[in-house]
Amino acid sequence: MNLSKASDVLRILSADMVEQAQSGHPGAPLGMADIATLLWQEFLKHNPVNPSWQNRDRFVLSNGHASALLYSLLHVSGYAVSIDDLKKFRQLHSITPGHPEYGVTPGVEVSTGPLGQGFAAAVGMAMAEVRLAAEFNKEAFRIVDNYTYVFAGDGCLMEGLSHEAAALAGHLRLNKLIVFWDDNKISIDGSTELARSDSNPLRFQSYGWQIIPSVDGHNPDAIREAIKRARQNKDQPTLICCKTLIAKGTPKKQGKAISHGAPLGARDLIGLRGYAGWKEEAFCIPQEIYDIWDCKEKGREQEKQWQILFEKYKTQYPVLASEYERRTAKEKKLPTRFVTDMNEYLQNLEAEEKPLATRKASQEYIESVVSKIPEIFAGSADLSASNLTKWKEAEDFTYRTETGRYVNYGIREFAMSAAMIGIHLYGGFIPYGGTFLVFMDYAKAAVRLAALMQLPIIYVYTHDSIAIGEDGPTHQPIEQLASLRMTPNLEVWRPCDAKETAIAWKQALIQKDKTSVLVFSRQNLAQLTKDVALENIEKGGYILDGKEEVLDLIMIATGSEVILAIEACKELRKQGFAVRVVSMPCVERFEKQDKIYQDLVLPNTCETRIAIEAGATATWYKYVGLHGEVIGVDSFGASGKGSAVLEAYGMTTKAVVKKAIALIDVQKKKEGK
Repeated sequence: MNLSKASDVLRILSADMVEQAQSGHPGAPLGMADIATLLWQEFLKHNPVNPSWQNRDRFVLSNGHASALLYSLLHVSGYAVSIDDLKKFRQLHSITPGHPEYGVTPGVEVSTGPLGQGFAAAVGMAMAEVRLAAEFNKEAFRIVDNYTYVFAGDGCLMEGLSHEAAALAGHLRLNKLIVFWDDNKISIDGSTELARSDSNPLRFQSYGWQIIPSVDGHNPDAIREAIKRARQNKDQPTLICCKTLIAKGTPKKQGKAISHGAPLGARDLIGLRGYAGWKEEAFCIPQEIYDIWDCKEKGREQEKQWQILFEKYKTQYPVLASEYERRTAKEKKLPTRFVTDMNEYLQNLEAEEKPLATRKASQEYIESVVSKIPEIFAGSADLSASNLTKWKEAEDFTYRTETGRYVNYGIREFAMSAAMIGIHLYGGFIPYGGTFLVFMDYAKAAVRLAALMQLPIIYVYTHDSIAIGEDGPTHQPIEQLASLRMTPNLEVWRPCDAKETAIAWKQALIQKDKTSVLVFSRQNLAQLTKDVALENIEKGGYILDGKEEVLDLIMIATGSEVILAIEACKELRKQGFAVRVVSMPCVERFEKQDKIYQDLVLPNTCETRIAIEAGATATWYKYVGLHGEVIGVDSFGASGKGSAVLEAYGMTTKAVVKKAIALIDVQKKKEGK
C-alpha cells in the first residue's frame, strides 16, 4: 500500500474543494491527511455500505472546520459521497456543508464546528460504549466492542468545554477514547503562543489520561506505533500529541496562519500538486488511488463477521439479543411495560391532592416510570439532591460499576449537555441530565446543537423562577425560558402540577425528532388538573377553566403561575366577569395544533388577554396582542423570601386582578360599552 499516495489524494481533494467553493479551511486537512490515512487505512473499523452499523468505530472530527478532509475520506473510502458532492462543497442544499452535519452526510457521526463540542460528544460516545458492553457482552461474545477516535485542533483544546469533558473522561477511565491533537501551533490570529502558554500534555496527564507526546504527524510508522500503544492501554483514555505542519505541501502557506481559513490560491495549488507529484486535473482521481482507498469490501467482511457472532449470541442469549435489537433499532421503541407503568402512575396520581413542587412530582414519575426503562442513562451536574433527578435504587456509573445508569457529571453543565449528545448518537440509550434553569446558560451551546441535530435528548431544569427567593438574582432565571422557546426544534415543557409533569415526561420520552426541556418548580404547587383529559394536556395548551363562549378576558399561564391565574379568575367572577384560564405547559406543542383547535382555546372573539409567567415577557405578545398585558419579569430578580420577591414583582392575585380589571375597562371603552 502506498500511504503517501493515499494521503496526497486527501490533500489535493481538500484543496480543490475549498478552491472551487472559494470558501473553507484547507490548512488543517492538509496537515492531518497523513494521520487520517493511517487511522482509516489500518485501524478504523467501519462499513461504508452501512454507515450505521452499530459496532463500528466512531470517528469524530471535533475541529469541524476541517470538513473537507472528512468529505474526502468518505468519498475515496466508498461512502455515498460522490465526486459531484465534493464539487458542491459549501453550496446550498449540498451534502457537503461547511461544517459536518449529522443526518446530512453519510458517515458523519455528529455535527461539529463549535470547537470542543465534538470532543465532548465523543466522551459521551465512549461512555455509552462502556455501559452497553457491560450490559450485553458475555464471555466469547463481545458484541459491543469499538473505539471512539477524535481529531481535535488547538481551538478544541482551548475551549473550556474540553477541560470539563477531558476531566470527566479521565475520571471514568474511558480507555477506548483516543484523541489526536493536531499540534500545529496555529490559530486564525496566528501562533497559539499569542494566547496560551499552558501545557496540554500536562493538563491531560493531570486528568488521568495517557499521553503520547511529540508524535511526528507526517511519519506513518510513528503514527502507527502511537495508535497501537493507545489501544493497548486498558485503564486510560489517550491523547496522541501530533506535531504537524498546517497546509503541508504548499510552497508559500505551509506553517502559516493564512492557510487556516481561506482558499490556497492558484499558485499554492500548483505548488501542492508539484509536491505530491499530482498531474491530474481538479476532482480527477486515478483508479489506482480508488483501489488503494476502497473500504467497502473490508467493511462488509467486518460487519459480516460481527453478524455471525451475533447470530450465535442470539441462540445462546435470546432475551438479551432481543433487547439489544430493540435498544439499538433505528426506530425508537420504548419497552412494552412503559404504557402499563404510565397508566398505573396516572391512576395513583388521581388520589393526589396535596401541594407538590413539580421537581418532586418529576422525581416521583422518574421513580415510578422512567427508572424502569432500561435504556435511560441519567445524570446531573452535581445537583441531584436539589433537582431530584436521581431515583432511590439508581446505581452510579463509574469505572467500577459500568452498568450504572446514573452519571455524577460534577459541576460541568456544558460537558454533561454535550456528552448526552454523544450518548444518544451512539445508540441504545435515552439520556437525560439535570441542573438549575439559570445554569442552562452554561450549557446552551450544546442544547442548541442537540436541537439542530433533531435529537430527542431530555434536559431537566429546576428552580425555575424568582420564587427561589434568597439565592437572589444570580440564581433566579429571567430570560432563559424565552431563549429556549426561541430555539428551533426544541420543546419546552413547564408544567403546573403533577399531572402536567407526568405528561411532559411522557412526551419527552416518546419524542423522536425534537429535543425536550422539562422545567420544574422548587416551591410546592396545588394540584389543578385532576379532571383534565390527558389528550388536552398533550396538546400543549388547553382550557383549564372557563368554557363560556362569550368572554371578558382570557388568562394564559404556565407552571407556577397557573394557580395565580385560577385564583385571579375566582375573584374576577365574583365581580361578574366571564374569564377563561388557559394552561399552556408547552407553547411549541400548542403551535403544532390545527387552527380550529387553537381558535377554540383562544377565540378571536376575545382579544382582551393576559399572559402570566415569572420570566421575560417578550415571547407572549404573540398570544395577547399589542393591546394585551403580559405579567412577567423583565428585570433581574432580588434576594429575599420567595413570597416577598413574588409580591415585589407583581406576582400576586391582587395585582393580577387589578391589571385584569383595568384591561377589561379599556376594552369596554373601545367598544363603547
